[in-house]
This record gives sequence, C-alpha cells and structure tokens, in this order.
Amino acid sequence: MRKLSLQVLSALVLLVPLAACNEGPAERAGRSIDNAGSAIRDAVDPPRGPAERLGRDIDRATR
Repeated sequence: MRKLSLQVLSALVLLVPLAACNEGPAERAGRSIDNAGSAIRDAVDPPRGPAERLGRDIDRATR
C-alpha cells in the first residue's frame, strides 16, 4: 500500500507542472498590458545610450 501511494505521489509531482503549460486569454492580455507599459516607459524615458538600450532588450528577452 505504501509503495502504491509513493508511486501515485511521484506521478502527481511529475505531471502537475505540465498542467500549467497552456497559455490562456488572461495571460495573453497580461502580456499585452506589460508590453504596452514598457512601450510607454520607453517613450517617456528613452534609453540613454547603447548600454541601457541593451539592458532593456535583455530584460524583455528574459521575461
């Protein structure tokens, strides 16, 4: 009985992260809002030089 419950628990631990892989409409809307905020920030406070521009590009790529 203990071996079976351990196997079931192991299977759940491995399968639960896969349930969160699908992107829904709320996530797409949130990403769109984030991108709009980033564009507004760049319009109000543009990057000053190539190093800052590169840093912002890296920040966007790692999100």
